[in-house]
Amino acid sequence: MRKYTFTAAAALAAMLASGSAMAGKDLDAVKARGSLVCGINTGVAGFAQQDDKGKWVGLDVDVCRAVSAAIFGDSEKVKYVPTTAQQRFTALQSGEVDILSRNTTWTLQRDTALGLDFTGVNYYDGQGFMVSKKLGVKSAKELNGATVCVQPGTTTELNLADYFRANKMTFKPVVIEKVEEVRAAFYAGRCDVYTTDASGLYSTRAANTPPPAKPDDFIILPEIISKEPLGPSVRQGDNQFADIVRWSLYAMIEAEEYGITSKNVDDMLKSENPTIKRILGTTPGMGKALGVDDKWVYNIVKQVGNYGESFERNVGMGSPLKIERGLNALWTKGGLQYAPPIR
Repeated sequence: MRKYTFTAAAALAAMLASGSAMAGKDLDAVKARGSLVCGINTGVAGFAQQDDKGKWVGLDVDVCRAVSAAIFGDSEKVKYVPTTAQQRFTALQSGEVDILSRNTTWTLQRDTALGLDFTGVNYYDGQGFMVSKKLGVKSAKELNGATVCVQPGTTTELNLADYFRANKMTFKPVVIEKVEEVRAAFYAGRCDVYTTDASGLYSTRAANTPPPAKPDDFIILPEIISKEPLGPSVRQGDNQFADIVRWSLYAMIEAEEYGITSKNVDDMLKSENPTIKRILGTTPGMGKALGVDDKWVYNIVKQVGNYGESFERNVGMGSPLKIERGLNALWTKGGLQYAPPIR
């Protein structure tokens, strides 16, 4: 009997020859349109907000820009569609948006029952509580009987009920759909507590505290009551488009790990490190495997930055939010951010 060997390189060559790497329906639509339509939040500082020139910026926005850079070689070929917590999944399911990058928690039911595929985690978060210092509360365990502002249709709403039940406490929910109205209700004193992902609380405190109140007038309690892995999602059914979204995020993480930044990426093109050569496309093949240009990672890093640059610029210690890397540090520095190898 004839003996066959089947290497990874041969498998890749066979896949490309068979045409299985050809664009699916969603990627075809994006390319035909000439732009990516990205569903984002209606406005959360550090994640998705408009700057003073009306341009959308933020950690979630940078994911969309990275995908656009990978597909088109241009990070600005994106149309942004703000969505509420209740609208977001319908917008993706219906095709109103191509990708949802909107501080959305990856859960089993969302990943299965909604016809979506989550493609990675761009921010490891957890739910917390914010109160006015005047309330005199130091712990969430002291919130028995409190009124709590919360958005409907979120994991936040479910976690809140579970936490109070588990700790044999009662609360009165003040349920408001739009995030701007939830914040306004909290600052107006309609509720004692505002609960959402801790990142959202830091964002609200830094960017939305209305004068004459100051951010320091409010405290975020120490308890983190849930796991909230936040990341982009796409519709099921187009594996190649999902791969491009997934690996665009991984490329930003991998670039940080290898010290490739928006400032040094041109010099890094001269590197003799075999891994860096694959990442930046000086050794060809990785782009072809995804169905994009071999300079896809170069374009992402040059135009958007690596993950660390995006984090620092949008939510890190160099931003108004001043959030420490924590769980979002690279795995080499005690965090959870870890990308499979580009090879």
